[in-house]
Amino acid sequence: MTQSDSASGLRAGFRGLTTRGRSFLAAGVTAVVCSYLLDQDALRRVGVLLAALPLVAVVVVANTRYRVASGRRLSPRRAIAGQEARVHLRVDNVSRVPTGVLLLEDKVPYVLGPRPRFVLDRVEPRGNREVSYRVRSDLRGRYPLGPLQLRLSDPFGMCEVTRAFTASDVLTVVPQVQALPSVRLSGEWIGQGESHSHTLALAGDDDVILREYRPGDDLRRVHWRSTARYGELMMRREEQPQQARATIVLDTREIAHRGSGPASSFEWAVSCAASVAVHLLERGYRTRMLTDTGQSVPGPGAGGNQSSAETSGLILDALAVADLSDGGTLSRAEDPLRTGGEGLLVAVLGELDDTQATRLGRLRSRTGGAIAFLLDTGTWAGLRMLAPDTGGDEFQARVRQLREAGWTVIPVRAGDSVPDLWRAADGSRTTAPYREEAGA
Repeated sequence: MTQSDSASGLRAGFRGLTTRGRSFLAAGVTAVVCSYLLDQDALRRVGVLLAALPLVAVVVVANTRYRVASGRRLSPRRAIAGQEARVHLRVDNVSRVPTGVLLLEDKVPYVLGPRPRFVLDRVEPRGNREVSYRVRSDLRGRYPLGPLQLRLSDPFGMCEVTRAFTASDVLTVVPQVQALPSVRLSGEWIGQGESHSHTLALAGDDDVILREYRPGDDLRRVHWRSTARYGELMMRREEQPQQARATIVLDTREIAHRGSGPASSFEWAVSCAASVAVHLLERGYRTRMLTDTGQSVPGPGAGGNQSSAETSGLILDALAVADLSDGGTLSRAEDPLRTGGEGLLVAVLGELDDTQATRLGRLRSRTGGAIAFLLDTGTWAGLRMLAPDTGGDEFQARVRQLREAGWTVIPVRAGDSVPDLWRAADGSRTTAPYREEAGA
């Protein structure tokens, strides 16, 4: 240790004097001064002892050079809003001498709760200690955890020196995802006009590679043209239907939503989009999410090699930090749909004007099926609560306009349940009136 390091350590030690240490030092100096004024040797000895104790503590703590390593593990790393996550901390003493009293404090955003603090009495050489604490947030987002701070203290509590590690982690709090019931969705398979029950296979065209007949093969799979050509039964291998595709459009325009905080219409829309995305991915859909800003998740260059779990993680991570935009239209989301919007389209929409509803109606012909969650945002602002049976005239006009264009429109009121509303998307059911669809 160099002389500059020693001086720096002493300065840090004096800055780390606790209230007790400063009190002892002040009492000792006062006693020494009084001893000279009163010519009392006994008082002088007491004063020297009182002043020496915190000074010795500063020297000991400043010269303490423990080699301590730390690690952090989150369980889970991606938590759902309103649910708890556990943070596990591990401290390893990699030196050959035992540590003294260690005070641990992890930096945590106030949204997740108070800063956790732990006291470790002694860690033996090459030993370790593990502690854990819980965090919880009702607000989605990405929250930094750490770095971990380590406080060294003398046995008498006279001096504390804080040393911080550099490593930190990020806890992602995703919107609430609700389990949705399985319903029949019209036009859910590309190239087919009706929804059928299929065993899901890999994406791609039908595999027409031939093979010889084997006992037990289904004769309906005989390829008669090749059979006539080769003079023996030739069978087609199992057809692999193309993978169903789905696009979820989330309206993030600030002017299209009402309310604030977790009870706003925007937060309901985010949770709805997350629930639908996870549900469709579990059913085997190749799913992407679009916003009115034109953002696409997964991105255009992602391809189809990602698993449903990876795609679900990408979409949930994007929704965790989704925020209101200053856009006025949905035009930037419409452009990708015009070029590649085939398959199922699910839109979670706020307030629409006549022009926007007309433009959305034109997109219906480019999709296999179209479902719109149309939010009656006036109910989030406390309006129309005295007349729950019907929405406003303008809102009802937008419902009729989209339905006439071929959309399956699901009106949404504040407090409605996403699973209950999802049942209205069943393609085998007729369109229900507004009160029934909204679950009023």
